[in-house]
Amino acid sequence: MDLKIFDRMESEVRGYVRSFPVVFDQARGSLLFDEAGKQYIDFFSGAGTLNYGHNNPVLKRRLLDYLGTDGVVHGLDMATSAKKYFLETFERVLLKPRGWKYTLQFTGPTGTNAVEAALKLARQVKGRQNIISFTHGFHGVSAGSLAATANSKFRQAAGMALGNTTFVPYDGYMGPDVDTAAYLERLLDDPSSGLDRPAAVIVETVQGEGGVNVATWRWLRQLETLCRRHDMLLIVDDIQVGCGRTGSFFSFEQAGIQPDIVTLSKSLSGFGLPMSLVMFKPELDIWKPGAHSGTFRGNNLAFVTAAQALDSYWTSDAFATETRRKEELVRNWLENLAYSYPAAGLSVRGRGLIQGLVTPAEGGLANRIAAKAFEYGVVIETSGAHDEVLKVLPALTIEDQLLERGLEVLERSTAEILGSQGNGKVLKFGGQRR
Repeated sequence: MDLKIFDRMESEVRGYVRSFPVVFDQARGSLLFDEAGKQYIDFFSGAGTLNYGHNNPVLKRRLLDYLGTDGVVHGLDMATSAKKYFLETFERVLLKPRGWKYTLQFTGPTGTNAVEAALKLARQVKGRQNIISFTHGFHGVSAGSLAATANSKFRQAAGMALGNTTFVPYDGYMGPDVDTAAYLERLLDDPSSGLDRPAAVIVETVQGEGGVNVATWRWLRQLETLCRRHDMLLIVDDIQVGCGRTGSFFSFEQAGIQPDIVTLSKSLSGFGLPMSLVMFKPELDIWKPGAHSGTFRGNNLAFVTAAQALDSYWTSDAFATETRRKEELVRNWLENLAYSYPAAGLSVRGRGLIQGLVTPAEGGLANRIAAKAFEYGVVIETSGAHDEVLKVLPALTIEDQLLERGLEVLERSTAEILGSQGNGKVLKFGGQRR
């Protein structure tokens, strides 16, 4: 595969091409094809951007129809028919059935833009600078969101001091017997703890980049209670695990909480088009006109496909039910795989269709399995502080047959890497190259 032009002209900062060193040419549903015609099952989904698969035909048809009428493509924050269509659909499909009232702010097109706006707004509303973030949290790589991101690889690339953020342990970080919400409560209650009074807490209900760490409903409810008691805003970063990834459209719904601010991006457009927004309670809307701007905060093509995705998949509970059924399939398969290699120290965690096969922190096992899986035609990434978690992130629309074929490839790849560490269970391989 000829990658010379990329090596010669593109910056060394590129990352994913190093894990997937081919030139991809076409994509349909949950399949990718390289220039040589080889087929790959996609367990990566654009890092969570393609919940409805590649070139979803329903969304593509709506997009082509819009372009065919010379609909507005670029509109800054002007009123357009595409934005009107999205706002009306978002309110009808998501807000009204839940009895919620939120104001929407369209930011620049990436997730970090939404986080930047959310943090700025929280600081303005409360008149305080400090933000509570969590160990292993990831919120973006621009200055404000990077300050709330824990990973040292990203932080060290900033080239400047990153402040106004206090990190505290995420749920389970100190082990199952330590209540980290109680720890945060102690810091907040103690005027000599050294914790500057925060404006807000920002949290992911499932930490995708951090290693598929899952917060319990109880912990999230405790966090909301602390925010109310200490006059802090609760920001839920739903950029990777929102838009249906955990089953319900918003990842926090089953916890019974209602954040003050929610950030959405990645699969919001439904089609892989750049789009981000911030949802916040109407009383927080203290922005001055133009105070948070951006040339590409009105992606009308994304408005069109996002609204169509809501209408196509979220007007009933059927799609969420299907996602939970597929969750059980993936979870059972991975747990059986972990059971097959008791000496390897494998375990499984996740929620919905973000599931992680957790390997020991040392030794690079997850990366070796991912590389072997790519040889056999599955695109999958790793996450966690040491890249120790194999992150299974298929499209929510993936067909059962493809899902099982991809899981068979993971099983085969694990067997080849671990070999004699198995417990004698016979594995049925179905992941040969196709």
